[in-house]
Amino acid sequence: MHDIRFIRENPEAFDAALARRGHAAVAAKIVELDEAKRAAATKIQEAQAKRNNASKAIGQAMGQGDTAKADTLKAEVAELKELMPALEEEDRQLTNSLQDALAVIPNLPADDVPDGEDEEDNVEISTWGTPRSFDFEPQEHADMGPALGLEFETGAKLSGARFTFLRGDMARLHRALGQFMLDRQTGENGYTECAPPVLVRDEAMYGTDKLPKFAEDSFQTTDGRWLIPTAEVSLTASVQGDMLDEAQFPIRMSALTQCFRSEAGSAGKDTRGFIRQHQFEKCELVSIVRPEESDAEHERMTKCAEGILQALDLPYRKVLLCTGDMGFGARKTYDLEVWLPGQNAYREISSCSNTGDFQSRRMNTRYKPEGEKQSIFPHTLNGSGLAVGRTLVAVMENYQNADGSVTVPAALKPYMGGVEALTPNT
Repeated sequence: MHDIRFIRENPEAFDAALARRGHAAVAAKIVELDEAKRAAATKIQEAQAKRNNASKAIGQAMGQGDTAKADTLKAEVAELKELMPALEEEDRQLTNSLQDALAVIPNLPADDVPDGEDEEDNVEISTWGTPRSFDFEPQEHADMGPALGLEFETGAKLSGARFTFLRGDMARLHRALGQFMLDRQTGENGYTECAPPVLVRDEAMYGTDKLPKFAEDSFQTTDGRWLIPTAEVSLTASVQGDMLDEAQFPIRMSALTQCFRSEAGSAGKDTRGFIRQHQFEKCELVSIVRPEESDAEHERMTKCAEGILQALDLPYRKVLLCTGDMGFGARKTYDLEVWLPGQNAYREISSCSNTGDFQSRRMNTRYKPEGEKQSIFPHTLNGSGLAVGRTLVAVMENYQNADGSVTVPAALKPYMGGVEALTPNT
């Protein structure tokens, strides 16, 4: 959500920032709605003041025995009383119209975000690791997976396309990855482990900018709750409506949860294999900090995600997303893209975003800085530390052997109960 005062005072700058994201100018419309809303509020205040003054005057007129004046004043009060519901309804409708208009405007990009239309305009910041040289033709995970317990047909039989059934050591490796990520983020990186609900109300989805724009991308239950597309929703919304204590900052939370996405509009994208699923696990990172600390926190969070890839010895690159490829609520985003030798390409495995005060305004989450009279909105950040399924894919492709087996990375061996490698048909 945007600061209406900023739009009111800087309409040209606001539209110019939106234009960097390819968004049409909206400041004039927003200012017009805001002016109408403020005018309606003024009408209500004036009517209330008149009614209060007339009510007081009635008592004075009665005390003076001026019944004619009292009757006139009573008629005025009655008229104002009848007028108030219409004025309040006008104010309510204008308030809703303004909120609806603001709710679908994306966040403004940070100054150092590169301009661009799509992923082709993203900027590579750094690379880590050296892709492995194979003395055989490396396979894609979708080809080698079924013999190792990655059962696409079973998942489809149970639930349809983009669901997968994991069996045996493959399921254990998947669990090991999630546990390793959570242990690392909480034990070494200072995040507090959380176990949040995966079903949330509209307010949680709205506050974390998933509603109303992305309703089609999520699953909704028959009782109106939403299956979370990421634990970012549950973790960030845990402070919704709160007046936070500044001493709590930085608030850092992590959770390993199931995530659910309908993937509406993604027809034809990654339909093969374990990359884009309707149900998947992710180790989520969320930070809530003072505004002046959010840029540094963004760099820190990204390094926490990078640390998982480095511990698993998976080559990757860090990419700064351009204005046209950023998510709706982000003001700046780094993607980590892991090397997949079977595909001979880098693929996204983590996205770490600074949303500024965009989400805290939608959630009405505030804190009062020490020594200040006015409360302000903190900044929120979120990132993947990491997506478990995509990391499984990366391990399979980077640690594969000529006989179709997959060596267990050293960092995961303590979680695997003595299993050194996944072997075909086990």
